Amino acid sequence: MNATPPSRRAAKRRPLLIALAVLVLVAVFALFLIVGPGPMAFTKGHKVGLSDYQAANPSGAPAALAQASLIKKGEYLAKAADCLVCHTATGGEAYAGGFAFVLPFGTLYSTNITPDKATGIGNYTDAQFLAAVHRGVRHDGANLYPAMPFTSYTYMTDADALAIKAYLFSLAPINSPNKPNALAFPFNQRWAMGVWSALFNANERFEPDTEKSAEWNRGAYLAEALAHCGECHTPRNLAFALNNRKKFGGALTAGWRAYNISSDKQSGVGAWHDEELIAYLARGHAAGHGSAAGPMGEAVDESFSQLTPEDVRAIVAYLRSVPGSVSSDLPATLAPAAPDSHKEGLATADSRGKQVYEGACVSCHGWSGISDISEYATLTGARAVNDPHATNVAQIVLAGMKRSTPAGITEMPGFGAAYSDSDIAAVANYVTTRFGSSASNLNAAEIAKMRRETAQ
Repeated sequence: MNATPPSRRAAKRRPLLIALAVLVLVAVFALFLIVGPGPMAFTKGHKVGLSDYQAANPSGAPAALAQASLIKKGEYLAKAADCLVCHTATGGEAYAGGFAFVLPFGTLYSTNITPDKATGIGNYTDAQFLAAVHRGVRHDGANLYPAMPFTSYTYMTDADALAIKAYLFSLAPINSPNKPNALAFPFNQRWAMGVWSALFNANERFEPDTEKSAEWNRGAYLAEALAHCGECHTPRNLAFALNNRKKFGGALTAGWRAYNISSDKQSGVGAWHDEELIAYLARGHAAGHGSAAGPMGEAVDESFSQLTPEDVRAIVAYLRSVPGSVSSDLPATLAPAAPDSHKEGLATADSRGKQVYEGACVSCHGWSGISDISEYATLTGARAVNDPHATNVAQIVLAGMKRSTPAGITEMPGFGAAYSDSDIAAVANYVTTRFGSSASNLNAAEIAKMRRETAQ
């Protein structure tokens, strides 16, 4: 029997090897696209460990709390990290968990982080707490889902994380069993989060950039390691990890639109003045830009408004440096005030939207969109009104909003219980058409979906 010559065997293997090489290249390229850069890779500056940084330490509590107790410092840091909002169910006890994250593939519930030993974190050691914060690993070794933003908290220093632990352990323990998650297969396979974390969690502490100012580094630490701004404002890739190639470019989060906060001057905040950004973060309103509502309103109330003016200004300094990311679905220019008379510029063929607006909205917002009652009620210039998706307009009509103003509390009631899904869609479409740059086209089914996504 004649043996196959080596040259012929090699020729037969060659197509297989080529196919294998192509598959490897495709896999590497796909992994490159999915994993992407880290949140501060855009700076390109020289980064060093905190121990080697010569300027003011960007981590920790602010100078005003330099002499405060560890618990007091931890309380400030917990507010900066916005722990309360996610770990408190609507109408529930603070930090006792039960807040629902409604996702396309099911519902996750936040956990009890009071020091209760049976249902909370009362048995966590320092090492176990750090593992949860930095690596998303529970005290029993199980992986946490990234609704807990450990991919951002991983940049927090050990000292700051343990200060937060000291504050949480100073609270009264609350016996409140954690709700079981309701996730569809394969997302209910918790072990898979270990693989996800290996790909998308850097498990690194914050490193200052020596080419940036101390204020910038403080702002970077607050925005990335604590406030985790990117978790809402950065779009996600196919694996539901942050796509930092479009950093701060805006995303749909928890049924609300988290708008572009990059330095792009058209669809981001590049054209905002510093004082406008500071006012929006500290008070939840910037004249000519609108008011914070939904998750952003909660972040203002429970986090940003609790920070020192110096820390808010540092965050703004950092935001200014984030490269512009264009949101092509947002208008380049904002609409001017509408005619003051409702007889002019009907603006929509859907008379029902106008009827709802006239019955429920005009007394506060006016026909021109410029409120005679409060600047907080002015619609002209608001990003939500100029968003052709009308997502946040509809959500505000459904849920209402409340802001603390220098003159007291300004509140808009929610109309979700009073009006049908088709009514809410109609009035949202009327508002964007009359007062915005382009008309939205929401329907009743989309409003029903919004209700489900924000239901608690």
